[in-house]
Amino acid sequence: MHELSTWQDVADATVGDPMSVWAAGTLGTGGRAWAHAGATLVAAPALSLHDRAVVTGPVDAVAALVRHAHAELGPRFRPYGDPGLITGLVRRLPHLTLRTPFGWMDTRTAPKSDAPAGWLTDADLPDAAALLDRVYPSSYARPGTPGVRRWAGIRDDTGRLVATGADAWSTPTVGLISGVVTDPAARGTGLGSRLCAFLIRTLLAEHGRVALMVDDWNTAAIRLYERLGMRRRPVVACAAR
Repeated sequence: MHELSTWQDVADATVGDPMSVWAAGTLGTGGRAWAHAGATLVAAPALSLHDRAVVTGPVDAVAALVRHAHAELGPRFRPYGDPGLITGLVRRLPHLTLRTPFGWMDTRTAPKSDAPAGWLTDADLPDAAALLDRVYPSSYARPGTPGVRRWAGIRDDTGRLVATGADAWSTPTVGLISGVVTDPAARGTGLGSRLCAFLIRTLLAEHGRVALMVDDWNTAAIRLYERLGMRRRPVVACAAR
């Protein structure tokens, strides 16, 4: 078992696994990573509101890494990974329990768009917060939440903010989109697609890869992101009981 010091170490050990490389952006600012027998674990504190431990590799080696990470950092770090791996991990470590599955989506290709979107100013943030409160109150990303860097938005002809989304918890090589919401009255007009295209194109230019997380039940959002060139990867987490 040996510790990995940089995101490039993690990229080499995981053959560029996007979720691991995203988490590795916290190395040097509280994150830790280890490799063992073909497996890796990247522990990232407070990344998208959770202490995450992204894992890859053979399940027995991952179980050893989880024991090591929990001994070093505590059991608050939740293992995240492919469903089969996490299911096998829970069988081997009975103090862990499965959480609700979700999807990780990412791309390295910019969509074509003439999106009438732009970055919001501080004066716009109360409107973004109000839209989230009304339509998406469970959003992890909120104006003022640590790690949420900036908000993009689209206003209608009356000046009302009808779509917004955030650059949130991005790390050097992966830009992360979160908090995407469209006013129900404006759905079906393509504004959500144009907003997301703006975010993807802008973050790609800065980070080289763009990703987001999406609930499995949100099929409309999944279809939208797929049309924009993002590929979905099923993911599940587990946590200490």
